[in-house]
Amino acid sequence: MSPHSLKELMRITSITPHPASISFKVPRTTAHEPMRHAAAVIVEVQTDAGISGVGQIHGAPLKEICDWVVKLGEVARGMDALAHGEVWEKLFSLTTPRPHGFRAGDGLPPPLPRNARAQITAALAGIDLALWDIKGKAANMPVYRLLGATCKAVPAYATGGYYREDSRVDGCAEEMAAFVAKGYTAVKMKVGGQTLAEDVERVGLTREAIGSATTLLLDCTAAYDVETAIRFANEVAPYNPFWLEEPLYWYLQPADFRRLADAISLPLAHCEREMHRFSTRDYITNGSVKYVQFDSTRHGGFTESLRVAHLAEQLGARISPHQVPELHAHLCAAFPGTAFGCESNGDPDPLWLGLYKQRAEIKNGHVHLTEAPGFGIEIDWAFVAKHRA
Repeated sequence: MSPHSLKELMRITSITPHPASISFKVPRTTAHEPMRHAAAVIVEVQTDAGISGVGQIHGAPLKEICDWVVKLGEVARGMDALAHGEVWEKLFSLTTPRPHGFRAGDGLPPPLPRNARAQITAALAGIDLALWDIKGKAANMPVYRLLGATCKAVPAYATGGYYREDSRVDGCAEEMAAFVAKGYTAVKMKVGGQTLAEDVERVGLTREAIGSATTLLLDCTAAYDVETAIRFANEVAPYNPFWLEEPLYWYLQPADFRRLADAISLPLAHCEREMHRFSTRDYITNGSVKYVQFDSTRHGGFTESLRVAHLAEQLGARISPHQVPELHAHLCAAFPGTAFGCESNGDPDPLWLGLYKQRAEIKNGHVHLTEAPGFGIEIDWAFVAKHRA
């Protein structure tokens, strides 16, 4: 691909959402909710230069997110596709009041509804990611090189250990051991969905199965109050877990995380569900969260993830973006001293397996980026059409 002249405007001509979903053969459950489908929205942005980009959204409901992609796309149409910051600020500004904004006299929609912010910021995420993909393609460079990185192999850990109706108490241990056999040196299991005693037993069996040299991460999916999280952390401490992720109820705030961090020896991981850098900032600045899991595909996109990563770097936290390693590895590569690594599914879901004609390869516990421009991915559009949600 010949590089586009970055001095020339590249107008956005269309933004289209493509929702896709596939049922799991065996439904899986976290402590909070059942997961019966693997689902995503692929956002396609076309330009007048003939260069297109794709972003990805993980959120719900899919239809509402797609509707917001279309609405935001109408606002962004005609803007410079290379000016991702300008596009981001314009779209995000629609979530707040402005002088006479309720009359929409400036040609923009009136302030967007408060109760749709999660879906709006998800739509913004998909559009922003697609613009970064376009920027890389226009420069004929992978995104990680645009950010000044040269590292191509980014450490990854394998997530599993979901609850299943037919699971044996040692089923998680076998699953995690299988991930280690694939070459992963770090694995993550779900906890919080059973009694403390039952989950502590699962953690112990898993540690025995994976050996002492493997890094073991625990994901609580917001299952505990502060006192119960302290008790759980103390009871699993003999099994040497590396972190405690999303330990507290959804409504508890940075001050509560600070209380927990002060009471236990395990570092905390959090922020995959935060919608923007401003709330994420408070977990970083009060020192309670050491591993920041901001997700580019859920809220805000790559532009917002970069802002979070810079703050984490300055304040001594580390980034470990949530899921979608083929995208987030570019961010981790750009922050080699700050990034813990990417999350991947040890047992990949059927949507992820079929979604791409080309993507970064995950092997031996690493995401192996390539020199392909943009995010280095190529979507299998026939597969997306077949599984359209």
